[in-house]
Amino acid sequence: MLSDLDLPALREYRSGHQDPPGFDAFWQGTLAEARAAGDGAALTPVPTALRTVDVFDAEFPGFGGHPVRGWLRLPRDRGEAPLPAVVQYHGYGSGRGGPYDDLVWASAGYAHLIMDARGQGGAHAGGATGDPVGSAAAHPGFATRGIEDKETYYYRRVFTDAVRAVDAVGGLACVDARRVAVWGNSQGAGIALAVAGLVPGLAAGFFQAPFLADVRRALRVTGAGPYGEIAGYLGARRASADAVFETLAHFDGVGFARRALAPGRFSTGLADDVCPPSTVFGAYHAYAGRKTIRAWEFNGHEAGGHEDIADALAAFGAATARGDEER
Repeated sequence: MLSDLDLPALREYRSGHQDPPGFDAFWQGTLAEARAAGDGAALTPVPTALRTVDVFDAEFPGFGGHPVRGWLRLPRDRGEAPLPAVVQYHGYGSGRGGPYDDLVWASAGYAHLIMDARGQGGAHAGGATGDPVGSAAAHPGFATRGIEDKETYYYRRVFTDAVRAVDAVGGLACVDARRVAVWGNSQGAGIALAVAGLVPGLAAGFFQAPFLADVRRALRVTGAGPYGEIAGYLGARRASADAVFETLAHFDGVGFARRALAPGRFSTGLADDVCPPSTVFGAYHAYAGRKTIRAWEFNGHEAGGHEDIADALAAFGAATARGDEER
């Protein structure tokens, strides 16, 4: 059943999100500070029984120079030419998982990095990256940690880590830095959308049911999932609404979409009550680059599932092939 607007209304809908003053300066300063704290990636080979994929435990400096972990997977028969790459960001509460997970991209010939979201991975698909930065009072979960100040908000650290993941992958000798794409589902898609707005020159982006997009709209139409944490926080701290929304304006996917130029593919399920489809369309309509969107009528937060993966493989293949032809 529909959880939001019907498809004709979604095609007409435009987000009312307004970028806050100083948005670009805030992010430019944040990223410059992070990049000054360190560079490069340390790779440790991981013994596995895989015959076609090599796995490495990757560590690179993120926000504040803090160590961020992930798995780097490479096709074993990769030749000498630099590879196109995909940087993946995972869903809420998850982590990078185990070395045998997420083999699709390396099997398709890409260098593939899946990044831990710091402090997560305790619910499923375990993570290995802590968050050394504390916060004031927060609703259980991650979405409200430090939420009353953009400087301390949890996703300032995560989005910065995510940009540094792209920096780290692009600096590898086995990767063509001009052919790096980003993708994710839910929280991962929200992170990927932020990266697409912060990093010029990406080859492509795929955003499946992105979280933290068109946030004010989301809080009006759903109390599910992480948005419910924000609503719960505001219910307990009634006087904090102005500060919370001022912070969230610096992290809203609509703002990043307005700055993203890489070819982008969006996906949403019309029965999604976690990341409502109108919020996905809000980001899609704002997206500055070439873009497409798939709306799955009878699906929820999983959107197109494996069919979205097939779409992403085809789209990324075309985008990175164009990059290869330009070399």
